[in-house]
Amino acid sequence: MEISLKYLPGGRAAVSGNMMAQSDLDLKETALKEDLKFYFMNPCEKYRARRQIPWKLALQILKILMVTTQLIFFGLSNQLVVSFKEENTVAFKHLFLKGYSGVDEDDYSCSIYTQQDAYDSIFYIINQYMQLKNISLGTLGYEHEGSGLKICKQQYKKVMMLPSNDTLNIDVSTETECIFFKPQELAGKKAELKLNSSFFNLEFYRLIQVEISFKLKGIALQTIHARELPDCYVFQNTITFNNRAHSGKIKIYFDSDTDIQECKDWHIFGSVLQKNTQYILIFDGFVILSCFASLILCTRSIVLALRLQKFVYPSPSTIADHHLLHLLPCSPSFADCDYPCPTSSQAACKLHRFVNYFLEKHKRHVCHADRLEFINGWYVLVIISDVMTIIGSILKMEIKAKNLTSYDVCSILLGTSTLFVWVGVIRYLGYFQTYNVLILTMQASLPKVLRFCCCAGMIYLGYTFCGWIVLGPYHEKFEDLNTVAECLFSLVNGDDMFATFAQIQQKSMLVWMFSRLYLYSFISLFIYMILSLFIALITDSYDTIKKYQQSGFPVTDLHEFLKDQGSVAYRKEQTSMPFICCCRRQQSDDNLILIN
Repeated sequence: MEISLKYLPGGRAAVSGNMMAQSDLDLKETALKEDLKFYFMNPCEKYRARRQIPWKLALQILKILMVTTQLIFFGLSNQLVVSFKEENTVAFKHLFLKGYSGVDEDDYSCSIYTQQDAYDSIFYIINQYMQLKNISLGTLGYEHEGSGLKICKQQYKKVMMLPSNDTLNIDVSTETECIFFKPQELAGKKAELKLNSSFFNLEFYRLIQVEISFKLKGIALQTIHARELPDCYVFQNTITFNNRAHSGKIKIYFDSDTDIQECKDWHIFGSVLQKNTQYILIFDGFVILSCFASLILCTRSIVLALRLQKFVYPSPSTIADHHLLHLLPCSPSFADCDYPCPTSSQAACKLHRFVNYFLEKHKRHVCHADRLEFINGWYVLVIISDVMTIIGSILKMEIKAKNLTSYDVCSILLGTSTLFVWVGVIRYLGYFQTYNVLILTMQASLPKVLRFCCCAGMIYLGYTFCGWIVLGPYHEKFEDLNTVAECLFSLVNGDDMFATFAQIQQKSMLVWMFSRLYLYSFISLFIYMILSLFIALITDSYDTIKKYQQSGFPVTDLHEFLKDQGSVAYRKEQTSMPFICCCRRQQSDDNLILIN
């Protein structure tokens, strides 16, 4: 910049040059303030100020509608699949378990106590399997490619015991013997010979378990009523007679693993299933395109912000180095950038100009909190949501085309992505003072809450291990660590207290007294002290935020820099998109706080 100097008496030339330099610095500061004010506007204010169309806002609104609709369609379809599996499992238990009451006794289905009951239950399963097509109400058939009905018994090799004399002679190594019944030989003499073989002469004193397994096939026809193509199912059923404890009680476990396969040959007449499937696949394709566009826009902003980190910390002399100037991100649309650069990033340009301004005027770096104002953390959430939606939509399309059957994986991806999409709506509410209390309270209380939970978690784990080892043999809610943790969490929330106290078995007076001390101390400590302190931390943060909203938030360098700048002049013309610019923020709220 050239300055004309006139050598006047008294050094007036130097004074005139200093005044012009100061005026030039003031102009730069004003321009920087105006650009930063525009950068921190919400999408509606940006449109009113410079007619910048809020593409990201419009795309997020469209994506919310599409992703939610997609999730509803998939949820209805997934419910049919889950219900078909569960109903078949219940039907199998009633078909193959003799004397099944309809309710599992514990983690096992039912139990037997005599040798005759054991023989009756085993032969009952074989007989029901043979007559399956005549007695079943479902669309079930045999698995001809498999081994049919397989029965295996596992037992100790050698056992000699005389309980009356306290004598035991045992070889702990085991042996397994199996027998097979193929579907095509069920009604023949060969099956009768196998049933009368010595295999079924069980020696219960050395018997460990008997395992019966078989495969069945079925077709779910209820999906046709929902205008979807039917699925073909393969049920791998396993019935286990567990005698490992040799306690006089054999527990019977029923386990059914379901595999969904594509039907090999199907013809459906008088239906619009094929067209309906094509429409849903097209809709899923549009969901993928919208999420991909959102992913590109948000990833671009994050990448530019990460590139910016290289230029936040250098000293003024390093920044002035010529060989670094071509690396600095900048927006060419702003003529007041002090360095040339080919890239375009408003956030990068504004943050570097703001940092450089503070280095030049105040000889210090901008604080870390002010730097974070330029990096929008909500974009990370949107990116994760978009990636999960794209993967989930691809899986859904493959499931709809009957090429894949990963219903559980797809439901997790689509459900989580929809959760993130709706949580992301809070970002736009955060632009307004009356709606951002939740965000501010969570931000203020999160560090204190995490530290508090770490300390409380140590006490919680101590009670969990103590309850499991002491009360586990006497109380069903303390049988394993997972159940203990769930039971204690319920107690903290005031659920099922009386049942937890009442179900303790009074077989040991010492354990019964310990259980009372254990439960009373845990409930008193966690409900009256720890939980109250936890709520107090959040309440304190909420009160602090409310006080800040009334008296003003703590002023950082960025807020101090912007608070004297008047609002950017909006265009006075009537907007052609009133539905976008309906959310007007009060001018008095502009200097309260800057939130990404």
